[in-house]
Amino acid sequence: MPEQTKKPERIDLKDQVLLTYLGLWAERLCIGFWPLWSALIAFLAFIFLGLHEVLPLELVWGFFVLSAFGACFGTWYAWRRFARPSREEALERIDASLVGRPIRAVRDRQAIGAGDAASEALWREYQRRMMEKIRVARAIPPTIRLAGADPFGLRYVALLALSIGLLFGSVWRLGTVGEIAGPSAGAANAAMGPSWEGWIEPPLYTGLPSIYLNDVTADVLEVPKGSEVTLRLYGAAGEITVSETVSAQLGAVTSVAAPEQSFEILQDGRLEISGTGDRWWDIVARPDAAPFVEFTGPAETAAGGVFSMPFEAMDDYGIERGEAVIALDMALVDRRYGLALEPESNETLRVVLPLPVTGARDDFEETLMEDFSQHPWANLPVTITLAALDEAGQMGTSDPVDINLAARKFFNPLAAAVVELRRDLLWNRENAPRIAQLLRAISHEPDSLFKRETDYLRLRTILRRMETKVAYGGLDDETVAELSGALWDLALNLEDGNLSDALERMREAQDKLAEALRNGASEEEIAELMQELRDATNEYMQQLAQQQQQEQQDGEQGEQGESMQLSQQDLQDMMDRIQELMEQGRMAEAEQALREFQEMMENMRVTQSQSGQGEGQEAMEGLAETLREQQGLSDQAFRDLQEQFNPNARAGESGQNEGRNGGQGRGEQHEGQGEGEGRAEQGQNGSGEEEGEGQGGAQEGQTQEQSLAERQQALRDELSRQAQGLPQMGGEAGEAARDALEGAGRAMEQAEDALRQNDLAEAIDRQAEAMERLREGMDNLGEAMAQANEGQEGQDGQNAETAGRQSSDPLGRNRRGFSGAEESMVGDEDVYRRARELLDEIRRRSGEAGRSDTERSYLERLLDRF
Repeated sequence: MPEQTKKPERIDLKDQVLLTYLGLWAERLCIGFWPLWSALIAFLAFIFLGLHEVLPLELVWGFFVLSAFGACFGTWYAWRRFARPSREEALERIDASLVGRPIRAVRDRQAIGAGDAASEALWREYQRRMMEKIRVARAIPPTIRLAGADPFGLRYVALLALSIGLLFGSVWRLGTVGEIAGPSAGAANAAMGPSWEGWIEPPLYTGLPSIYLNDVTADVLEVPKGSEVTLRLYGAAGEITVSETVSAQLGAVTSVAAPEQSFEILQDGRLEISGTGDRWWDIVARPDAAPFVEFTGPAETAAGGVFSMPFEAMDDYGIERGEAVIALDMALVDRRYGLALEPESNETLRVVLPLPVTGARDDFEETLMEDFSQHPWANLPVTITLAALDEAGQMGTSDPVDINLAARKFFNPLAAAVVELRRDLLWNRENAPRIAQLLRAISHEPDSLFKRETDYLRLRTILRRMETKVAYGGLDDETVAELSGALWDLALNLEDGNLSDALERMREAQDKLAEALRNGASEEEIAELMQELRDATNEYMQQLAQQQQQEQQDGEQGEQGESMQLSQQDLQDMMDRIQELMEQGRMAEAEQALREFQEMMENMRVTQSQSGQGEGQEAMEGLAETLREQQGLSDQAFRDLQEQFNPNARAGESGQNEGRNGGQGRGEQHEGQGEGEGRAEQGQNGSGEEEGEGQGGAQEGQTQEQSLAERQQALRDELSRQAQGLPQMGGEAGEAARDALEGAGRAMEQAEDALRQNDLAEAIDRQAEAMERLREGMDNLGEAMAQANEGQEGQDGQNAETAGRQSSDPLGRNRRGFSGAEESMVGDEDVYRRARELLDEIRRRSGEAGRSDTERSYLERLLDRF
């Protein structure tokens, strides 16, 4: 017989059962009584917020009835759903959470084999194991699920209202419920004796405080017109009466009809309370004054052609909004040429006036700024009137002012003509035939007018589009908008060149650096963005210097007093300060300095040196032209290298390259041959001869290589002539410039030898070296010119500050950051877009398996270099 199993010990589950039992109570109470306590909570929230004191009596009683109905429904719901829990149910819930229901098992008795020792031993072992399972028993939390019974979440709405009432209301308002209970409230008031209280509340827009009449001792009250008077009368009916003549009502209002009275003050008069504690006041209704608005200065043109005109506005309490109404003065318009026709639209322009974002709006000065450069009325005579509206609904207007609608001016004659034709198109679309005729006349001999081929192609595209639409049904609104936008973009390109692109790149670099400072970027990323900002700023300075020089040649000196006179050194010092703050970890100060730098750059004018512009400037321009021609030779050698490895590449890719390069390849034409206006482009290939498709491959290649070698020799001779004609400039910078130009000449000679030996890859490498030495020579030449200019100014007695500002090259740029060739090389197109396209094309071709190993090796070398 096996050893007899011991009887299992008893386990105490008192705490677990008690907690589960309490959870059952909470669960049953929430499930059964949620409608009742929701109704009670909503009622308390209504009272705590004091809504019974401000809402009409009918609404208050309606809410009380609704609350009573909700309480009755909640009681009936609880009677149907609530079931009192027991400890046995708590024990059963714990048992159900255990595996095998061990509590029920240990409570069972052996029914079979009670007299058998082995059977009893097995039974005791079974109960012992069940006891082991009971040891892990835990209290079961209640399960409260009311989503099905309350799908709209009314219980949460009631709880939210009660929370608001406790935060912003008062529990003591429970004692005021009896005041609306009817006769009992009246008896209580009668016991208190007759009394009254009253308030005068000015209109909200005035911002004035309320006046408590019980505390007023003066007999005359001056209040804003439209103020609200509220009176409450307590005591027996008829003991207190109210009479007034301020609301234009007839007769007296007694306390019998209205124990709580309210009326609006619309006129001067008297307010009198008769009965216990007689009081009276003479009320002066102060009318709201109309706003005043007026211009305080002349109209001006801010940076970028933005219309700017200062104004001031005043109101006794504050201005809500305002606008400027601009109407065309037809009597003063010169009705000739494109303006001879009646305008299609003569509706007035309405521009919202700027208002202070912070502070009072009762008396302020602001500046109306709007860009009207693209509007048909730009620079035409107009009448402008300001209007301001206060919150009382009163409108104030200024005296009309006759001015020319200030907008951007174009100094380039061709750009000004294009803008004028655009204005004529927007004035009346019937001017389209005349505009097309003038555009065709402008494009008749484009060589002397257009500096860039792309501008000429844009004009021809606009012309064809306009003539086509005129010939087939006229211009619709969509076409007019399209053509006007294209003409505006063309005028900007003609006027600014690459200035707008350089400004956009500089702003983008500023924004990226500011974002990096705010987001806590790494030091490496901030340093990279700072260098990008320096490069973009230098490029913008170069473009801005060219535009200012053109404006001065056209006699437009600008308003020097309102623009900022900064040299490249000043900007360099500012950027050095920003970088120093970032390196010290003072990011907030660095971000503030960057914002100041952005504001300064918006209206900056480049300071230009007035001396040193003679021979040195001519030499600099000549070297820039040489660098451009060397770049063209390198591009041509690269295209020939492609044809050498893939003779059929030109035929398959000519259409793609023509669209990508904007008409810069060999044999490309401005227009289609069908129009008879095609002109073989000459520039980068330098041969001036069209390449026919019938030329033999080998013979054509040999002729072209010989042509490139001869052109390289001619370019080297030209560089030698320029080096000999450099002005005499001493110092290390002058010697370095001559050494760099001599190195460029040697690299050109090596490139020439490589071209004669048909080694295009070596020739391209040597040409790249020549361009690098040319840039170095130009940098050193610019520094030498700046040093010479600084020495001359020192001899003339310039002070230290002026000498420091003039330590720059003739274009006002930092001597050590000069790169004049960059501007000249990329002036005809977007350098960044072009660079990306070239790199993508090189990557694509380097990945083609059909190309030779030699060509793929060269393409990989290009990718490594750039």
